[in-house]
Amino acid sequence: MPTIVFVSPKGGVGKTTAALLLASELARAAPVTVVDADPNHPIAAWGKGAALPANLSILADVDEDTIIDRIEEAAARTPFVIVDLEGTAAKIVLLAVSQADLVVIPMQGSQLDAEQASRAIRVLKQHEKMTGRAVPYGVLLTRTSPIIRTRTMGHIQSGLLDAGVPVFDTQLNEREAFRAVFSFQQTLEDLDPREVSNLDKAQANAEWFAAEVIERLRAARAGSETPTATSNVGAA
Repeated sequence: MPTIVFVSPKGGVGKTTAALLLASELARAAPVTVVDADPNHPIAAWGKGAALPANLSILADVDEDTIIDRIEEAAARTPFVIVDLEGTAAKIVLLAVSQADLVVIPMQGSQLDAEQASRAIRVLKQHEKMTGRAVPYGVLLTRTSPIIRTRTMGHIQSGLLDAGVPVFDTQLNEREAFRAVFSFQQTLEDLDPREVSNLDKAQANAEWFAAEVIERLRAARAGSETPTATSNVGAA
């Protein structure tokens, strides 16, 4: 069963938000387990106050000694496993990556974020050298404007593509609804559109991201290096 691992050496890039949005979207159609391996356990904290969808479960009792067992146990129970990690230096990251079918590296559109994302890519290359197995991955641009594509963003995106770094076609926009998921401890589907602006656009954005993840998993399984895009670029 597919295991999707979220990795970022830099805080504040929307990693946990992206992981939870993906898990919630996938859980609308199939059982999903989130392995919350971030030491702060933000998804587990969210889940304590949330009315979890029937298809969504969260595991937070994880460390370097148990991460592989927890992922294997989750994969045996549910079709999808989402792993939320913090940093790139810890041994637990390499262990989780060893179980991954796809790694998502969220980053914001700045040169600093691009440099930090390159650290995550080096971890994947290190894993490949150690094991001889290349793990499919993609950089996910987050907190982007749904209206304006800045010159800096365009420059960063072009630089990544020119360097041969796979970048998700879908971008996660800066949306009030994505913050409201944690504020109200609800999924996007459960939020009240009377209380959260542009909820429908946020839902569409999350759906496009989930659809592209599925397509990339299928492409990786089929041995394709360049998955077919299935979504619009960012704007919702």
